[in-house]
Parts: sequence; C-alpha cells; structure tokens
Amino acid sequence: MLILLAGGAGYIGSHTAVELMAAGHDVVIVDNYSNSSPEVIKRIEELAGRSVTACEADVRDSSAMRLIMKANPVDCVVHFAGLKAVGESMRKPVEYYRNNIDTTLTLLECMKECGVHNFVFSSSATVYGEENPYPYVETMPRGSCSNPYGWTKFMMEQILEDASRADPELSVILLRYFNPIGAHPSGRMGEDPQGIPNNLMPYVAQVAVGRRDHLTIFGNDYPTPDGTCRRDYIHVMDLAAGHVKAVEYAATRKGTDIFNLGTGTPCSVLDIVRAFEKNSGVPIKYEFGPRREGDLPEFWANADKARTVLGWTAARTLDDMCRDTWNWQRNNPKGYAS
Repeated sequence: MLILLAGGAGYIGSHTAVELMAAGHDVVIVDNYSNSSPEVIKRIEELAGRSVTACEADVRDSSAMRLIMKANPVDCVVHFAGLKAVGESMRKPVEYYRNNIDTTLTLLECMKECGVHNFVFSSSATVYGEENPYPYVETMPRGSCSNPYGWTKFMMEQILEDASRADPELSVILLRYFNPIGAHPSGRMGEDPQGIPNNLMPYVAQVAVGRRDHLTIFGNDYPTPDGTCRRDYIHVMDLAAGHVKAVEYAATRKGTDIFNLGTGTPCSVLDIVRAFEKNSGVPIKYEFGPRREGDLPEFWANADKARTVLGWTAARTLDDMCRDTWNWQRNNPKGYAS
C-alpha cells in the first residue's frame, strides 16, 4: 500500500515510516518542518534502504493536500500532524484548536475528493479525561480533558466518528497513545524537539548530554508511591509497529475502531530518571518544582484489545527505552543539527 503520513517527519511519524517501509509499504511524507527537520527524510531513507516521497507543505493547506493526493494514489492516510505539548496548550489554546482541528478537517475533505477511504488517527490517552478509573479501556466514554491539547484530540475523535457514520466507505482507526519515548536502535533517529523540550525524556537526555543544566520535576506531592506523576511509557518502535498493524487492519473494515497503544505498566518521573542513569551511566541533576497545570497524577493502558484484534503488543522494556534514547542523544548531541 501507499501510505500518506501527515506530519511524517516528526518523532513518531519518522519511526513509523521506517517500520511501514520494512513491512513492504511505500510512504508519502507531508510536513512543514515546524517541529522537525528535513534531515529526517535522509535518515529514513538511510534506514529503509530506499527513497521516500517527501512534500514540504502545511497539512492545513487544502490546495497543497489536494495536489499531493491527486499526484499519489494513496491507500491510507495516517494523521500525525499537530501541536502536542500539554503545558504549551494551556498557554496557547486558540493556536492549538485552530491548528489541530484544521488539519483533520482538511485531510477528510481532500480524502473524500480524491477517493481515499482509510484513515488512522494519532490520538491520545488524554481523551479518557479525569473521571475514568485506571487502567483505561477503549469501551470507556471520553471524559473531561484537563487541557486544550486533550480537548483537541477529543474533538477530532468526534469529528472522525461522525464522518465515518456519514460515509459508509470510510474506515477510521483511532490509536490512543500513552507516552512514547525511546529512539531507533541504530541511534540515527530519535526525538528532537525544537527549543526547550516539553516532554520528560528528551529533557532528561539533554541534561545528560550537557545541553540543559538540570531537570525540573513538576510536583512531588501527588498521591503516588514516590509523589511524582506516573505514566504508561511506550517505546516509539513498539508504537510504530502498532501503526503498521492499524494501517493493514483499516483496509479490511469500515466504520470506526479504537485501540490503546501502551504497555499497561505505569512508571513515575523518578523511575524514568533512575532508569536513565542506570542505562547511560550519567547522573541526572534534578530539582522539584510546583505542579504543572493540566497534569493528572497517573494513568495507564489496558491494551488487551490491540493484542487480540491487531496482534500487537509492546515488546520493549523501560531499560530499552532509556538505552536507545541515550544512544540517539550521545551520537546526536544537538539532534539533527549535529
């Protein structure tokens, strides 16, 4: 199949591109490089051993997306494009709503015009909100989100469900990610946020490599075993493998289906710091700060449905995640600009 990856030069999209190509599929990457680098395309080609069609465009640009889809006989769209930082979304809610929802509407409109019927969406565990108990299961209703980023995922899921109900030809797969970390085991690809990292693992890695002085842990008074937030961290390569399964499954059915992609095991912020120190041999300087607005104390996945329906399960450990992150960061101390 030919798969269009919207936002495919980003962290998760780039690793998914390599996995899709390893599985025998072809990809078209569309990205405006607002939070990525054109260098990623070269790394994807290096790891995949063949060329990639890459188009520099904003996924919100309907004219550009229409031209790209008409020039490439796409079988499926995987939607990664969007702003994704919880804390930043609290400061810039309008920017998040405008960007994230517009990309989804543009893709749906252009797909319909170009006869593309399969859609895999990069959603988030944040849609479970504050009311649902842990672990999260796909049959739970969407809850009240604690931040604008989460609300954009909530709204986009609703848009996609409505679209699939109205169009009997449309197949929509909603992949609810938990917390992706790690890097390609080659050390050639990894997470490279622009500016100050908004997520935990790249910040830890940048402290280890000397780009940041210390890590600030937001809150140590949560009702968790060590007082820091607990999350379900998943290796990005496991997540990428889940996308391959979802793309192939989307081609076999219609309507909307939902899958959690997580390990089912929560780890605290301090667990991550200690595991990174063990696997890198580098001490991580950190201090505690106040809680960050919009953060929940803890949550994790029940991923049984992905295992039984997609035949997917997370295979890599926290040690693997930390070791691969350090391999990427120490070999690319300035990210793709190294």
